[in-house]
Amino acid sequence: MNYSYTPIKLEIVLDYIVTIHYFEYTRGFEFPGEAHDFWELLYVDKGEVEIFTGDRRCTLTKGDIIFHKPMEFHGLRCLGGNAPNLLVAAFVTGSPAMSFFQGRLLRAGDPERDLLARVIREARSAYSSALNDPYLEKLILREDVPFGAEQLIKISLEQLLIQLIRRDSAPVKVRATSSIRETADSALFRRVTAYLEAHIREQLTLDDVCRENIIGRSSLQKTFRSRTGGGVMEYFSRMKIETAKQYIRDGQRNFTEIAHDLGFSTIHYFSRRFKVVTGMTPTEYASSVKILEER
Repeated sequence: MNYSYTPIKLEIVLDYIVTIHYFEYTRGFEFPGEAHDFWELLYVDKGEVEIFTGDRRCTLTKGDIIFHKPMEFHGLRCLGGNAPNLLVAAFVTGSPAMSFFQGRLLRAGDPERDLLARVIREARSAYSSALNDPYLEKLILREDVPFGAEQLIKISLEQLLIQLIRRDSAPVKVRATSSIRETADSALFRRVTAYLEAHIREQLTLDDVCRENIIGRSSLQKTFRSRTGGGVMEYFSRMKIETAKQYIRDGQRNFTEIAHDLGFSTIHYFSRRFKVVTGMTPTEYASSVKILEER
């Protein structure tokens, strides 16, 4: 047998990861701007921000992605009186295909959001650096970094870039019937998360969620575990804490009001749940956000 080796054409290759950030900005935060010699991806996970690059300004809302090419001056400010959440990934690449992203504003679908979530998940497990520090200039590896974590960050970002180019430059085609179940699971996940968000102030039970969304417990739990790694009520609890963090950054409510508004039975239970999810008490979190903003 005379086997031949087929070379692999690499369209997008990331050479270095510079920084990975997941910012939880305070209401009204402004960043005056900077320029650097690497690419930067910015994704709006929650809220609304205005981005400026030179004399160009554009408004980004939840689900929007924008890229800044090397040496492009850029800055941002929060809009709408909210406290937005942003994912920022900075990387070095010499791939010519990156020219596709210059000047483009893109939208993230479910596949892209899943990849961005993996980037953050792997970054938190790989690096000891605070991903919410806007002044972070170097990522510090943990001593116990999980096997392949850095490579998964690189692969996930490369796959994200390839998917965006494929999706936004190819003609629209009818989706294959083999993806019907995946589409149905995605629709169920979106429907239930929208329901949870609409009832974020209430004390829901799993039976409430199943009854109102006409779905069995096992099917619903299976869908959430495959997408989030946990059950529905765990996701709902984390959603409440994420909302509480935004309220704290907004600065319009005290802790007792936040606990009441989000359906916690007591301020003490709220504080315990907050620390379980974030590793900090509400007071410690409020202080950490203020310190970062004042640096």
